[in-house]
Amino acid sequence: MYNLPQMNAANLKSLLMELAGIILVALVIFGISKVTLSYSIVDGSSMDPTLKDEQRLLVNKLAYLFGEPQRGDIIVFPPPEQYSYENDFIKRIIGLPGDSVEVKEDGTVYINDQPLSEPYVVYPKAFPTTKVYVPEGQYYVMGDNRVVSLDSRYGFFVAREDIVGKAWVSVWPLGEFHFLSVLPILLIMKRD
Repeated sequence: MYNLPQMNAANLKSLLMELAGIILVALVIFGISKVTLSYSIVDGSSMDPTLKDEQRLLVNKLAYLFGEPQRGDIIVFPPPEQYSYENDFIKRIIGLPGDSVEVKEDGTVYINDQPLSEPYVVYPKAFPTTKVYVPEGQYYVMGDNRVVSLDSRYGFFVAREDIVGKAWVSVWPLGEFHFLSVLPILLIMKRD
């Protein structure tokens, strides 16, 4: 028969110190994750087929700490003030500060008068827009499903300070688990 060691003051103190250490490590990990990551749920089909309705994402809140958002990044930001939505928006950056952006009748997006290669867009038909210039510190965003996306074509830009973070990892459903990154080849503009 196995005898449990007697709990004396030294053993109790050692146990409490170990428990306190575990709790401290857990709090540090929790704190770091709250500062660096957020959890987001895709609401709707505006990013289809890249992101599906109800898909769960981890958002990297530190992605732009040492660099600027890039064309093609999928970002999370609060809805523009003129819209009464509760959930954050998830869209792709199309226009950078200082760019001109125009959507032609066939849905082709022109950045600085050059067509943008967008292999992630399956439904390119979208209403055309006149050329707009993206103000400094602002970004022009669009959903990948241009037919149903409420995006910068409706007259708003996203301020740099309003970007919550960059969509980083799709975590649910498990069959959709993957890192969300745009290969540089996707960002090359078409040349005549």
